[in-house]
Amino acid sequence: MSFITRFAPSPTGHLHLGHAYSAILTWQAAVEAGGSILLRIEDIDKGRCRFEYEVAIVEDLGWLGLTFDPPIWRQSERLADYEARLETLIKRGLVYRCFKTRKELEEMSSAPHGPLGAAYSPGPMPPSEEEALLAKETPFAWRLDMKAVREEIGAPFDELTFLLDEDGTINDVLASAARFGDVVLGRKDVGTSYHLASVHDDIESGITHIIRGEDLAEAAGLHRLLYALFEAPPPIYRHHPLITDEDGKRLAKRDKAATLADIRARGASPLEVYARLGLTPPDSIQG
Repeated sequence: MSFITRFAPSPTGHLHLGHAYSAILTWQAAVEAGGSILLRIEDIDKGRCRFEYEVAIVEDLGWLGLTFDPPIWRQSERLADYEARLETLIKRGLVYRCFKTRKELEEMSSAPHGPLGAAYSPGPMPPSEEEALLAKETPFAWRLDMKAVREEIGAPFDELTFLLDEDGTINDVLASAARFGDVVLGRKDVGTSYHLASVHDDIESGITHIIRGEDLAEAAGLHRLLYALFEAPPPIYRHHPLITDEDGKRLAKRDKAATLADIRARGASPLEVYARLGLTPPDSIQG
């Protein structure tokens, strides 16, 4: 079986030790499997993403001795592809316009919000009400209609599973997609969402293995459903522990002391980073 994976950071700040850990583990897995690793820049958030952070990401990864198969994938260059993918779901009647703001949905919902913030499912509104809101140019998002999806897929909907690699053992895990509710697949500001763009790019680039932090483990169930809707073979997932600070708190980009840029500025070597993370450096940077 071929092995194609990717490292997919967002250029909203400098990479920190947690990103380095994930990038190194992903790169090492590809090398050990004799496979390929792509670099994908997830820059659809126009308000937060900066080109200077992309430049810094590439520099940091090179400093760590990590190389990637060209070209670099940039989601900002692929917005038309995501719109086309969303259009297929619109034509199939599997998404609907939602005019509610997040605040309004939170006020209306009495159910606890899941990890993806989509436990509440408002459902399609009557055509006359929708037309009136469209006439007023009211902003809306496209939500996946989980009820319609269940009807289209039928009985297999509740039986969808994805493959999870746990310390070298591959297990089937039930996707349980219904628990995510009617998630947003197209946002009013960028025309897509993380879930749609990520799955689309993984399909188009032939990704066979996804290695990422356990904070994204929940997304695998929803993404498995999208693979089914797009009639594409799903990848094998592997989720690694997160790097935390001295207090056990997950690292964030705002934690400057943990960024690779700050570590480099203090004169540290990449070997020190590998030692701190408990990982073996590649031959290219070993003395």
